[in-house]
Amino acid sequence: MLAVSVPLFAWAGDDEADSRLERLDTTEAGREWEAVGRLDLNGIGFCTGALIAPNLVLTAAHCMYDKHTGQRIEAENIEFLAGWRNGRASAYRFVRRAVVHPDYVFDEAVSPVRVRNDVALLELQHPIRNTSVTPFKTAERPVTGERIGIVSYAHDRAEAPSLQDVCHVMGRQQGVLVMSCDVDYGSSGAPVFSFDGATPRIVSVVSAKAEVGDKRVALGTDLDEPLAVLMSELAAGSGYETPDAPRIQRITVGGDQRQTGAKFVKP
Repeated sequence: MLAVSVPLFAWAGDDEADSRLERLDTTEAGREWEAVGRLDLNGIGFCTGALIAPNLVLTAAHCMYDKHTGQRIEAENIEFLAGWRNGRASAYRFVRRAVVHPDYVFDEAVSPVRVRNDVALLELQHPIRNTSVTPFKTAERPVTGERIGIVSYAHDRAEAPSLQDVCHVMGRQQGVLVMSCDVDYGSSGAPVFSFDGATPRIVSVVSAKAEVGDKRVALGTDLDEPLAVLMSELAAGSGYETPDAPRIQRITVGGDQRQTGAKFVKP
């Protein structure tokens, strides 16, 4: 995850305080969130992803790259563990194809442009058709001050997701949402939800953790336009494809700054 220092801007806050992270250890606690899963990446790390169709997972583009070598991780070496909790998942799927935003460049200096394009779609080898795993719908970008929530994994909570059901949009800068949500390494790609409706809808994807003054915040993309671009890329046949069936052996996890006034950190 990127680490960033964001320039101070006016935000009056909200009467409703942000909630604490709630670990979703039990089936009952996590029932509504089974379509959020852990993405295991070539045995070298993990990110968070969310199902938006039976065969499509939404996550961050930088998750598709080895942070040490800068090389793209082959699609066949990525596995989505839907609802992963305490050693078990509701569904296991390898990835057939990974499509990153065409304007995303992994090795460029970190900037709002990079965060804005830090989004990817993963096409699974086989759709997840499990009655307990319901794909999330997406929604238009939230407004400043709106209540949002996040479900994510992180380095210190890799075996079960955690829910923060009350955090807020602090502002938007150059297509980047600045949010008061609690994220950490491993939270990259985590879905940000709006609760303005009958069911939670995804409105952003976590790209970075940051600081506004001495307050820790999360950064993510305005999802509408980047997602439309990704869907077009997918329909056009773009992306990194797995030509053959993936290996049977399951992959397990082994254990700059541009002059924008922002200091970025990767989750």
